[in-house]
Amino acid sequence: MKCKICSDVFQLHKRFHRKIKYFCPYCFKSLYTWKERDEVTIFKCGNRNCSHRTDKLNKLNDDERKLRKKRLSQFKISYQYRNYHYQPGELIVAEPNKPRVDLNRIHNDINIFAIILTLHISYAITARKTAHMLKNIWNISLSHQTVLNYVQTAAYHCHKFNLKYKGAINDINAGDETYVKVKGIWHYAWLFIGSASKKICAYHFSDNRGAKAAIKTMLESVRTAKPDQDITLVTDGNPSYQAGLHFINLQNEQLKLTLKKVIGLQNLDTESEQYRPYKQMVERLNRTYKYHIQSQNGFACVNGAVAKLVLFVTHYNFLRPHKTLNYKTPIEHPDLEGFDLIQNKWVKIISLAA
Repeated sequence: MKCKICSDVFQLHKRFHRKIKYFCPYCFKSLYTWKERDEVTIFKCGNRNCSHRTDKLNKLNDDERKLRKKRLSQFKISYQYRNYHYQPGELIVAEPNKPRVDLNRIHNDINIFAIILTLHISYAITARKTAHMLKNIWNISLSHQTVLNYVQTAAYHCHKFNLKYKGAINDINAGDETYVKVKGIWHYAWLFIGSASKKICAYHFSDNRGAKAAIKTMLESVRTAKPDQDITLVTDGNPSYQAGLHFINLQNEQLKLTLKKVIGLQNLDTESEQYRPYKQMVERLNRTYKYHIQSQNGFACVNGAVAKLVLFVTHYNFLRPHKTLNYKTPIEHPDLEGFDLIQNKWVKIISLAA
């Protein structure tokens, strides 16, 4: 057929469909499709003389060479490229569901609401004991279910408060995931903490330790970073973090993000020895988080676990003094200055969040 304007000839139906090809940046050979999954397609360089492959092989010590003969899959020698299929709306950290209890229509005073958060969140007292203390100390009759309802209501608003007032992040941040039971099944709470500010810069809750959950947490951790900031994330050997690093660096070319891995309990390499203090920092954070939820003995629903995680971050960042910060909070909000009592600070946080 001919074009009516320029008389150029073109085909009505395309007879050939050309697929996108990816090439190795080291040897410039085309990559082949190695693995296809729902969330990612992995391409691999098949050139055995590729400079990337030879450099990786030369860096292996004698023990690693012997281990590679028995466990070949544990060593990623050839160059790989990952094409992720995520949509922007999918990469959002977990947030509490909209509560049934309207904060403006609760039957109790806001100060009682704040006392409940002080006992149940700040001092890690169970919902039943909180209701019992309210009855026997202040003569306030509430059921433990009301305490849990108030917690979920507060978490819905505090989640936005945490994200809004997170502020800038440090150049070095440590991250890890810890185990939490929901209906007898293991789930995972993801946390990242700043090395200097000691504030929690990202949190997430998921039912697996896969790449998608790691990407969500890592994206939130660098959300408030400066465009040209050099950021180092310290994690363990979970390969999901490496996948997250690859994804973020592809999406944001200005941000300089590097990953340092601390492997095992002993310093068997220089990288683990150098960055282990940061990994121990996040491990200590995990123990603090576990202390605040140990009385739960597991959660009955995912929303309850997410709500407790959100309020723990609010307490840790805005209310909990830190010894290494001269007993100041990791995030000092100006509107919270002048309040001596924790329950009064909770009242102010709720008013700002709502």
